[in-house]
Amino acid sequence: MTAPAEFDVAAPAPTVHSGNRLPRGVALVIGILIVSTFIVFLNELLLGVALPTLIEDFGVTPSTGQWVTTGFLLTMAVLIPASSFVMRRFRMRTVFLVALSLFIAGTTLAAIAPTFGVLVAGRIVQASGTAVFLPLLMTTTMRLVPVGRRGQMMAITTAVPAVAPAVGPALSGLVLSTLNWRWLFIMMLPFAVAALALGAWKLRDTTTPEPAALDVPSLLLSAFGFGGLVYGLSLIGEASSGHTSISPYLPLAVGLVGLVAFVLRQIPLQRRDSAFLDMRIFLRRSFTAPLLVMLFVAGNGIGLLVVLPLVLTDVTGLSTLQLGLFLIPGGAAISIVAAASGRVYDRFGPRPLMIPAAIVWLAVLWFLSRVDESTSVVALIVAWLVFTSAQAAMWATLTTSAMGGLRPELYPHGASAFATAQQLAGAAFGAVFISAYTIGSGVRDAGVLSTDQATSAGHAAFLTAGVVGLIVLLGAFFVRRTPIPAAEGTVVDAPVAFAPLTVETVADTTATDGAVGEKVAR
Repeated sequence: MTAPAEFDVAAPAPTVHSGNRLPRGVALVIGILIVSTFIVFLNELLLGVALPTLIEDFGVTPSTGQWVTTGFLLTMAVLIPASSFVMRRFRMRTVFLVALSLFIAGTTLAAIAPTFGVLVAGRIVQASGTAVFLPLLMTTTMRLVPVGRRGQMMAITTAVPAVAPAVGPALSGLVLSTLNWRWLFIMMLPFAVAALALGAWKLRDTTTPEPAALDVPSLLLSAFGFGGLVYGLSLIGEASSGHTSISPYLPLAVGLVGLVAFVLRQIPLQRRDSAFLDMRIFLRRSFTAPLLVMLFVAGNGIGLLVVLPLVLTDVTGLSTLQLGLFLIPGGAAISIVAAASGRVYDRFGPRPLMIPAAIVWLAVLWFLSRVDESTSVVALIVAWLVFTSAQAAMWATLTTSAMGGLRPELYPHGASAFATAQQLAGAAFGAVFISAYTIGSGVRDAGVLSTDQATSAGHAAFLTAGVVGLIVLLGAFFVRRTPIPAAEGTVVDAPVAFAPLTVETVADTTATDGAVGEKVAR
């Protein structure tokens, strides 16, 4: 098989980057992508805390109001699989500018939305721009960072989708305590516009586009498959309380059929390097094992953010402002631990991180399953800090292990698969935990609960999460440091130096910076 021409290939030459230092310009490229990805991912769960206000302002039902989040997740699930095609077909700079421009357009539309339908439309446009950012960030990091620094840098980049959904509700709670919900979008615009301007000024193309053609059947099957699964999963929580007009099993069935058809469609396409999602990534155990464990890590990490606010407000009595303040330290802990865990990974590999972190996770989940109105807020803050710290260590480790075992031409496909898995896991386990919460409450409608009912509901949800945590612990023993593929059918032990590839003009720098059109050796 001929590898896609994603880089200009240079003649083999010895590395000039002793100690695996980042080449000049690479830090700027990755930094711009990290900041931009964080900005767009903040919006994923931003409106969860604002839902009661939106229901009141627009006069919609709770099931209708949920579409401000469900619509966002559906769009992400449909478009993320297509991101591998987008990254192969277009230059990195073009993808970045168009995606962030779409996000800004959607944010503006949501901020001025006169009706609820327009607000949902704005969220869908936002998600259309957001979908490509995580795969783009992961792929660019894998391409430009030396192998010896890959664990550290991937730890930082993969912390973004874990930190942002945690910070989003916290930010929302703080803003809504003093301002109208529209300010959630208005305050986002200056940061997004600044990131767009910086990217337009500094970013330069690092890839050569391939003559890949858009396979429309794959796009449609992706929409039915991944969209149906996310929509069906989002209905499970409402179905458990009898509030859905259709059974969640119908869209789930459509999603499963669409997903099977999508996979069957990709097999012949990948033989001529035109697949939306190359299924060969799943033939490598070094990729599939971390991916499967990540499903449960992301499911617990994202899904519990749906239940935790309910427990904190109904059991411990926190206000919206206090809830926002409660979640902030956890988001900070994720970023700090992610950076530190990357260094550990580079030196010792994944298991010294995964196994202890999974054990800590189980201990915290057991504690949370015992929470009642007498539990102090300080103890809860400490428990959540420990929980998010362990999550960060596992999240970064799993991503680096999986991506490190792929050949460079498969990076876009691996990144798309990981990002899609995180979205599906978040929707799936969020629905599962809401169902457990509703069943644990002992009442048909878990919207308004007494303290005792809410306590019982929280216990059921966290015990369910504990079962998921046990699966993560078992899976941790199957995650290992992966060899780096050298070519189709062969691998070499993980090297410390760069491969002999070059990336032209990674970041534009002005004359005053002392460098113009740098070449970064990879």
